[in-house]
Amino acid sequence: MESSNAPGFRLFGVPLIGATPENAHKLLLTIGLVGCVLALGWGLRKVIALGQGLVNWHGVLFWVRQGINLVLAVTLVFGVLSIWFDDPARLATAAGLLSAGLAFALQKVITATAGYFVILRGRTFNLGDRIVMGGVRGDVIALSFMQTTILEMGQPPPAQSDSPAMWIRSRQYTGRIVTVSNSKVFDEPVYNYTREFPFIWDEIKLPVRYQDDRAKVERLLVDAAQAHTAGFKSRAEEFSDEMKRVYGHTMSDFEPCVYWRLTDNWLELTLRFLAPVHGVRELKDAISRDILSGLDEEGISVASATYDVVGMPALRISADARLGAPPAS
Repeated sequence: MESSNAPGFRLFGVPLIGATPENAHKLLLTIGLVGCVLALGWGLRKVIALGQGLVNWHGVLFWVRQGINLVLAVTLVFGVLSIWFDDPARLATAAGLLSAGLAFALQKVITATAGYFVILRGRTFNLGDRIVMGGVRGDVIALSFMQTTILEMGQPPPAQSDSPAMWIRSRQYTGRIVTVSNSKVFDEPVYNYTREFPFIWDEIKLPVRYQDDRAKVERLLVDAAQAHTAGFKSRAEEFSDEMKRVYGHTMSDFEPCVYWRLTDNWLELTLRFLAPVHGVRELKDAISRDILSGLDEEGISVASATYDVVGMPALRISADARLGAPPAS
Protein backbone atom coordinates (compact mmCIF):
# COMPACT_ATOMS: atom_id res chain seq x y z
CA MET A 1 0.00 0.00 0.00
CA GLU A 2 1.31 3.39 -1.05
CA SER A 3 2.20 5.67 1.78
CA SER A 4 0.24 8.89 2.13
CA ASN A 5 3.55 10.71 2.54
CA ALA A 6 4.84 9.65 -0.91
CA PRO A 7 6.24 12.59 -2.88
CA GLY A 8 3.96 14.05 -5.49
CA PHE A 9 1.30 16.63 -6.20
CA ARG A 10 -2.20 16.28 -4.84
CA LEU A 11 -5.56 17.70 -5.82
CA PHE A 12 -8.00 17.91 -2.91
CA GLY A 13 -5.90 15.33 -1.16
CA VAL A 14 -5.93 12.93 -4.11
CA PRO A 15 -2.46 12.17 -5.53
CA LEU A 16 -2.11 12.91 -9.22
CA ILE A 17 -0.65 10.05 -11.23
CA GLY A 18 2.81 10.90 -12.52
CA ALA A 19 2.71 14.40 -11.02
CA THR A 20 6.00 14.25 -9.16
CA PRO A 21 8.69 16.87 -8.65
CA GLU A 22 10.98 14.84 -10.91
CA ASN A 23 8.44 14.82 -13.77
CA ALA A 24 7.72 18.50 -13.24
CA HIS A 25 11.43 19.19 -13.54
CA LYS A 26 11.58 17.15 -16.75
CA LEU A 27 8.54 18.99 -18.10
CA LEU A 28 10.20 22.35 -17.50
CA LEU A 29 13.37 21.12 -19.18
CA THR A 30 11.32 19.94 -22.18
CA ILE A 31 9.54 23.27 -22.50
CA GLY A 32 12.87 25.07 -22.29
CA LEU A 33 14.43 22.79 -24.91
CA VAL A 34 11.52 23.27 -27.31
CA GLY A 35 11.64 27.03 -26.80
CA CYS A 36 15.40 27.15 -27.43
CA VAL A 37 15.13 25.02 -30.58
CA LEU A 38 12.29 27.15 -31.95
CA ALA A 39 14.14 30.37 -31.16
CA LEU A 40 17.31 29.03 -32.77
CA GLY A 41 15.36 27.99 -35.86
CA TRP A 42 13.67 31.38 -36.07
CA GLY A 43 17.02 33.17 -35.78
CA LEU A 44 18.69 31.02 -38.43
CA ARG A 45 15.77 31.55 -40.85
CA LYS A 46 16.09 35.29 -40.38
CA VAL A 47 19.79 35.09 -41.22
CA ILE A 48 18.97 33.04 -44.34
CA ALA A 49 16.33 35.58 -45.34
CA LEU A 50 18.91 38.37 -45.10
CA GLY A 51 21.37 36.30 -47.11
CA GLN A 52 18.76 35.65 -49.77
CA GLY A 53 18.37 39.36 -50.27
CA LEU A 54 22.12 39.84 -50.64
CA VAL A 55 23.17 36.74 -52.59
CA ASN A 56 21.38 35.19 -55.54
CA TRP A 57 22.17 31.60 -54.51
CA HIS A 58 18.66 30.25 -54.19
CA GLY A 59 19.73 26.63 -54.66
CA VAL A 60 22.42 26.83 -51.95
CA LEU A 61 20.11 28.63 -49.52
CA PHE A 62 17.43 26.02 -50.16
CA TRP A 63 19.74 23.20 -49.10
CA VAL A 64 20.93 25.22 -46.11
CA ARG A 65 17.31 25.55 -44.97
CA GLN A 66 16.74 21.82 -45.39
CA GLY A 67 19.89 21.06 -43.40
CA ILE A 68 18.84 23.41 -40.60
CA ASN A 69 15.39 21.80 -40.41
CA LEU A 70 16.90 18.33 -40.19
CA VAL A 71 19.44 19.30 -37.50
CA LEU A 72 16.79 21.04 -35.40
CA ALA A 73 14.40 18.09 -35.71
CA VAL A 74 17.08 15.57 -34.69
CA THR A 75 18.20 17.80 -31.81
CA LEU A 76 14.65 18.14 -30.53
CA VAL A 77 13.91 14.41 -30.73
CA PHE A 78 17.11 13.30 -29.02
CA GLY A 79 16.85 16.05 -26.45
CA VAL A 80 13.31 15.05 -25.42
CA LEU A 81 14.27 11.35 -25.30
CA SER A 82 17.31 12.13 -23.16
CA ILE A 83 15.22 14.12 -20.70
CA TRP A 84 12.41 11.61 -20.23
CA PHE A 85 14.12 8.26 -20.76
CA ASP A 86 17.35 8.12 -18.81
CA ASP A 87 16.98 4.35 -18.48
CA PRO A 88 17.79 2.49 -21.76
CA ALA A 89 15.40 -0.34 -20.91
CA ARG A 90 12.49 2.05 -20.47
CA LEU A 91 13.47 3.84 -23.69
CA ALA A 92 13.43 0.61 -25.69
CA THR A 93 10.01 -0.36 -24.36
CA ALA A 94 8.54 3.07 -24.94
CA ALA A 95 10.08 3.29 -28.40
CA GLY A 96 8.55 -0.05 -29.39
CA LEU A 97 5.09 0.93 -28.22
CA LEU A 98 5.35 4.38 -29.76
CA SER A 99 6.55 3.03 -33.10
CA ALA A 100 3.70 0.53 -33.29
CA GLY A 101 1.12 3.19 -32.52
CA LEU A 102 2.55 5.74 -34.93
CA ALA A 103 2.89 3.18 -37.73
CA PHE A 104 -0.81 2.43 -37.45
CA ALA A 105 -2.23 5.90 -36.82
CA LEU A 106 0.10 8.02 -38.94
CA GLN A 107 0.72 5.90 -42.01
CA LYS A 108 0.33 8.74 -44.50
CA VAL A 109 2.42 11.08 -42.39
CA ILE A 110 5.25 8.56 -42.13
CA THR A 111 5.07 7.84 -45.86
CA ALA A 112 5.17 11.56 -46.66
CA THR A 113 8.17 12.06 -44.38
CA ALA A 114 9.92 9.10 -45.98
CA GLY A 115 9.18 10.67 -49.37
CA TYR A 116 10.90 13.84 -48.17
CA PHE A 117 14.13 11.95 -47.52
CA VAL A 118 13.81 10.15 -50.86
CA ILE A 119 13.47 13.51 -52.61
CA LEU A 120 16.58 14.86 -50.87
CA ARG A 121 18.71 11.73 -51.11
CA GLY A 122 17.75 10.87 -54.67
CA ARG A 123 17.90 14.50 -55.87
CA THR A 124 14.48 13.97 -57.41
CA PHE A 125 14.03 17.73 -57.75
CA ASN A 126 15.31 20.96 -56.30
CA LEU A 127 13.89 24.36 -55.49
CA GLY A 128 12.91 26.10 -58.72
CA ASP A 129 12.74 22.93 -60.81
CA ARG A 130 9.79 22.54 -63.16
CA ILE A 131 8.15 19.20 -62.44
CA VAL A 132 4.98 17.16 -62.78
CA MET A 133 4.12 15.49 -59.46
CA GLY A 134 0.82 14.03 -58.39
CA GLY A 135 -0.80 15.31 -61.58
CA VAL A 136 0.29 18.91 -60.86
CA ARG A 137 2.55 20.75 -63.32
CA GLY A 138 4.60 23.72 -62.24
CA ASP A 139 7.69 25.09 -60.49
CA VAL A 140 8.77 23.96 -57.01
CA ILE A 141 8.71 26.95 -54.67
CA ALA A 142 8.93 25.19 -51.27
CA LEU A 143 9.65 21.77 -49.75
CA SER A 144 8.84 20.61 -46.22
CA PHE A 145 8.83 17.31 -44.37
CA MET A 146 5.25 16.61 -45.44
CA GLN A 147 4.49 18.54 -48.62
CA THR A 148 5.91 20.00 -51.80
CA THR A 149 4.56 23.40 -52.81
CA ILE A 150 4.21 24.00 -56.56
CA LEU A 151 3.39 27.16 -58.49
CA GLU A 152 0.99 25.65 -61.01
CA MET A 153 1.23 26.07 -64.77
CA GLY A 154 -1.23 25.31 -67.54
CA GLN A 155 -1.21 22.45 -70.01
CA PRO A 156 -0.13 22.48 -73.65
CA PRO A 157 -2.91 21.67 -76.13
CA PRO A 158 -1.95 17.98 -76.54
CA ALA A 159 -2.36 17.49 -72.77
CA GLN A 160 -5.59 19.46 -72.33
CA SER A 161 -7.58 16.26 -71.83
CA ASP A 162 -5.40 15.21 -68.89
CA SER A 163 -6.54 15.62 -65.30
CA PRO A 164 -6.88 18.13 -63.74
CA ALA A 165 -8.63 20.23 -66.39
CA MET A 166 -6.95 23.57 -67.13
CA TRP A 167 -8.15 26.84 -68.63
CA ILE A 168 -4.60 27.93 -69.57
CA ARG A 169 -3.64 26.35 -72.89
CA SER A 170 0.10 26.74 -72.47
CA ARG A 171 2.95 26.15 -70.05
CA GLN A 172 2.42 29.44 -68.25
CA TYR A 173 1.46 30.10 -64.63
CA THR A 174 -2.20 29.79 -63.70
CA GLY A 175 -1.73 31.76 -60.47
CA ARG A 176 -2.62 28.85 -58.19
CA ILE A 177 -0.26 27.49 -55.51
CA VAL A 178 -0.73 23.75 -55.02
CA THR A 179 0.58 21.54 -52.21
CA VAL A 180 1.31 17.90 -53.00
CA SER A 181 2.09 15.20 -50.46
CA ASN A 182 5.65 13.93 -50.62
CA SER A 183 4.26 10.38 -50.56
CA LYS A 184 3.44 10.78 -54.28
CA VAL A 185 7.05 9.89 -55.12
CA PHE A 186 6.19 6.28 -54.21
CA ASP A 187 2.94 6.14 -56.18
CA GLU A 188 3.55 8.01 -59.44
CA PRO A 189 6.48 9.02 -61.64
CA VAL A 190 7.89 12.50 -61.10
CA TYR A 191 8.69 14.37 -64.33
CA ASN A 192 11.53 16.87 -64.01
CA TYR A 193 12.00 19.39 -66.82
CA THR A 194 15.11 21.07 -65.45
CA ARG A 195 17.21 18.64 -63.44
CA GLU A 196 20.36 18.10 -65.52
CA PHE A 197 19.09 19.28 -68.91
CA PRO A 198 16.95 22.46 -68.70
CA PHE A 199 15.77 22.24 -72.32
CA ILE A 200 12.93 20.46 -74.06
CA TRP A 201 12.10 19.73 -77.68
CA ASP A 202 8.90 21.25 -78.99
CA GLU A 203 7.07 21.08 -82.31
CA ILE A 204 5.01 23.22 -84.65
CA LYS A 205 2.84 21.41 -87.22
CA LEU A 206 1.96 23.01 -90.54
CA PRO A 207 -0.35 21.50 -93.20
CA VAL A 208 0.76 22.28 -96.75
CA ARG A 209 -1.04 21.59 -100.04
CA TYR A 210 0.61 19.02 -102.26
CA GLN A 211 0.74 21.45 -105.22
CA ASP A 212 2.80 24.03 -103.25
CA ASP A 213 6.59 24.24 -103.17
CA ARG A 214 7.21 21.86 -100.26
CA ALA A 215 10.98 22.30 -100.20
CA LYS A 216 10.60 26.07 -99.93
CA VAL A 217 8.17 25.73 -97.03
CA GLU A 218 10.60 23.42 -95.25
CA ARG A 219 13.35 25.99 -95.68
CA LEU A 220 11.10 28.70 -94.25
CA LEU A 221 10.39 26.56 -91.16
CA VAL A 222 14.03 25.78 -90.50
CA ASP A 223 15.16 29.40 -91.01
CA ALA A 224 12.49 30.73 -88.65
CA ALA A 225 13.48 28.26 -85.94
CA GLN A 226 17.20 28.87 -86.34
CA ALA A 227 16.72 32.61 -86.06
CA HIS A 228 15.25 32.24 -82.57
CA THR A 229 17.06 29.17 -81.19
CA ALA A 230 20.65 29.68 -82.39
CA GLY A 231 21.83 30.72 -78.92
CA PHE A 232 20.60 27.57 -77.21
CA LYS A 233 22.88 25.06 -78.93
CA SER A 234 26.12 25.85 -77.08
CA ARG A 235 24.42 25.81 -73.68
CA ALA A 236 22.62 22.58 -74.50
CA GLU A 237 25.93 20.96 -75.45
CA GLU A 238 27.37 21.90 -72.05
CA PHE A 239 24.46 20.30 -70.23
CA SER A 240 24.71 17.29 -72.52
CA ASP A 241 28.32 16.80 -71.40
CA GLU A 242 27.14 16.87 -67.79
CA MET A 243 24.50 14.25 -68.53
CA LYS A 244 27.15 12.06 -70.09
CA ARG A 245 29.26 12.38 -66.95
CA VAL A 246 26.35 11.55 -64.62
CA TYR A 247 24.35 9.04 -66.65
CA GLY A 248 26.63 8.01 -69.49
CA HIS A 249 24.07 9.29 -71.99
CA THR A 250 24.42 12.24 -74.34
CA MET A 251 21.74 14.41 -75.94
CA SER A 252 21.90 15.30 -79.63
CA ASP A 253 19.91 16.79 -82.55
CA PHE A 254 20.08 20.37 -81.31
CA GLU A 255 19.53 21.83 -84.79
CA PRO A 256 15.95 22.49 -86.00
CA CYS A 257 14.65 19.89 -88.42
CA VAL A 258 11.43 19.17 -90.32
CA TYR A 259 9.63 15.84 -90.65
CA TRP A 260 7.12 15.05 -93.41
CA ARG A 261 3.94 13.03 -93.03
CA LEU A 262 1.53 12.13 -95.82
CA THR A 263 -2.21 12.49 -95.20
CA ASP A 264 -5.31 12.20 -97.39
CA ASN A 265 -5.78 15.98 -97.53
CA TRP A 266 -2.35 17.61 -97.30
CA LEU A 267 1.31 17.18 -96.47
CA GLU A 268 1.94 17.72 -92.77
CA LEU A 269 5.30 19.33 -92.00
CA THR A 270 6.40 19.11 -88.35
CA LEU A 271 9.10 21.53 -87.21
CA ARG A 272 11.08 20.16 -84.26
CA PHE A 273 13.32 22.58 -82.35
CA LEU A 274 15.12 22.97 -79.03
CA ALA A 275 13.62 25.34 -76.47
CA PRO A 276 14.39 26.37 -72.88
CA VAL A 277 11.96 25.15 -70.26
CA HIS A 278 10.73 28.67 -69.46
CA GLY A 279 9.38 30.94 -72.17
CA VAL A 280 8.29 28.25 -74.63
CA ARG A 281 5.06 30.03 -75.55
CA GLU A 282 6.83 33.28 -76.39
CA LEU A 283 9.35 31.36 -78.49
CA LYS A 284 6.68 29.49 -80.44
CA ASP A 285 4.80 32.75 -80.97
CA ALA A 286 7.87 34.43 -82.48
CA ILE A 287 8.64 31.45 -84.73
CA SER A 288 5.01 31.21 -85.89
CA ARG A 289 4.93 34.90 -86.82
CA ASP A 290 8.08 34.54 -88.93
CA ILE A 291 6.68 31.46 -90.64
CA LEU A 292 3.44 33.22 -91.58
CA SER A 293 5.33 36.25 -92.87
CA GLY A 294 7.49 34.02 -95.04
CA LEU A 295 4.48 32.16 -96.40
CA ASP A 296 2.77 35.43 -97.28
CA GLU A 297 5.85 36.65 -99.14
CA GLU A 298 6.00 33.44 -101.18
CA GLY A 299 2.24 33.42 -101.83
CA ILE A 300 1.78 30.03 -100.14
CA SER A 301 -1.39 29.33 -98.18
CA VAL A 302 -1.84 27.00 -95.24
CA ALA A 303 -3.92 23.97 -96.17
CA SER A 304 -7.32 23.65 -94.51
CA ALA A 305 -10.28 21.32 -94.60
CA THR A 306 -12.43 23.53 -96.88
CA TYR A 307 -13.91 22.87 -100.30
CA ASP A 308 -13.75 25.05 -103.42
CA VAL A 309 -16.77 25.17 -105.71
CA VAL A 310 -15.16 24.87 -109.13
CA GLY A 311 -18.28 24.89 -111.27
CA MET A 312 -22.05 24.42 -111.48
CA PRO A 313 -24.21 22.81 -114.16
CA ALA A 314 -25.96 25.22 -116.52
CA LEU A 315 -29.67 25.88 -115.84
CA ARG A 316 -32.17 26.51 -118.69
CA ILE A 317 -35.72 27.65 -117.97
CA SER A 318 -38.12 27.64 -120.93
CA ALA A 319 -41.00 30.08 -121.41
CA ASP A 320 -43.54 27.29 -121.07
CA ALA A 321 -42.13 26.30 -117.70
CA ARG A 322 -42.38 29.88 -116.45
CA LEU A 323 -46.08 30.11 -117.46
CA GLY A 324 -46.94 26.82 -115.89
CA ALA A 325 -47.82 25.22 -119.25
CA PRO A 326 -47.07 21.55 -119.74
CA PRO A 327 -43.89 20.91 -121.69
CA ALA A 328 -44.23 20.33 -125.39
CA SER A 329 -44.43 16.68 -126.46
